[in-house]
Amino acid sequence: MKRALSLLLTAALALSLLSGCGPKNTGTSSSASSSGGDASSASSSDSSTSADYTLPKFMVLSGPTGVGAAKLMADAESAWENGGKTADGKPCPIAQDPMVVADNQQVNDALINGDADIAAIATNVAATLSAKSEGAIQVLAVNTLGVLYILEKGDTVQSMADLAGKTVYATGQGANPEYILNYLLTQSGVDPSQVDIQWLTAQEVSAKMASSEDGICMLPVPAATALMIQDTGVRQALSLSDEWAKLEQGELPMGCVVARTDYVEENPQGVEAFLSAYEESIAYMSDPNNLEDAAQLVAQYEITPNAKVAAAAIPQCNLTFLTGADMKLVLENYYQVLFQANPASIGGGLPYDSFYYGVE
Repeated sequence: MKRALSLLLTAALALSLLSGCGPKNTGTSSSASSSGGDASSASSSDSSTSADYTLPKFMVLSGPTGVGAAKLMADAESAWENGGKTADGKPCPIAQDPMVVADNQQVNDALINGDADIAAIATNVAATLSAKSEGAIQVLAVNTLGVLYILEKGDTVQSMADLAGKTVYATGQGANPEYILNYLLTQSGVDPSQVDIQWLTAQEVSAKMASSEDGICMLPVPAATALMIQDTGVRQALSLSDEWAKLEQGELPMGCVVARTDYVEENPQGVEAFLSAYEESIAYMSDPNNLEDAAQLVAQYEITPNAKVAAAAIPQCNLTFLTGADMKLVLENYYQVLFQANPASIGGGLPYDSFYYGVE
């Protein structure tokens, strides 16, 4: 949804956030953060580009959740080389040295202790973190839809029901992949206990598949893409997005951008500037005409292993930019499904309305 928040709405929102949010009843840094003092404060003598807010310390999770931010980070790097101003003379939308990390917990810790102000993380982790922190985290936008695939060496898996009695190597325990897999198995008449799900890192899953003659795994892109490039004997058996769609549960929002509530309240203009730049970044990364350059950026920031994998994976990353009411609708539907299946998957309860930035 295209954002059209006025300054008045932004100010009103900042006041409304003071009530906080929480649950209803019904997770390798590429660079160190060094945004202090003048480096994180946006200001200019030119009134047309001046701003008086603290630039956000930005962190993304490697993999599909971080892909949409690659252009933003590249533009920010260029801006800081030009004294903190973008090509059109505006303040850089993020502080120096954004971070790319490999684990949700690293992002969680950074948001809680203030090492990050805005971050791209998994959607269920966002809800859980907000609940555990008693509303210290808000969601700004959905950035990634379904990216999970069942891969196989062989031709035995044609449906979710075919996984019964089999071993599945998988990554994402405690996050969206685990809950989505369990839900889809259950809806297909398969108790998850009937499947030997071995939770591993993406690298370990790939190693298991390489040494197996008839292995089955669940991976997100770009890890799934990389595996199929490395081993031509591995095929895509199922798209979990397609399996989800068969259940008519709406979209499958897997990645989002969140911010510390304190930062949102103290720097509403900073949030809006970030979202504007982030929307442009996602549009650039999603444009097929930019695929080659986009792939180079993704590899440059170590969001994927290399540009070849990135070029194959980006079209499958389902990048999107949903904010406001559209974001809330998609997330609420998804959270309702997760809550009914396993309340702990989103922190024990559905998020309050104040969890959703830009929605009255």
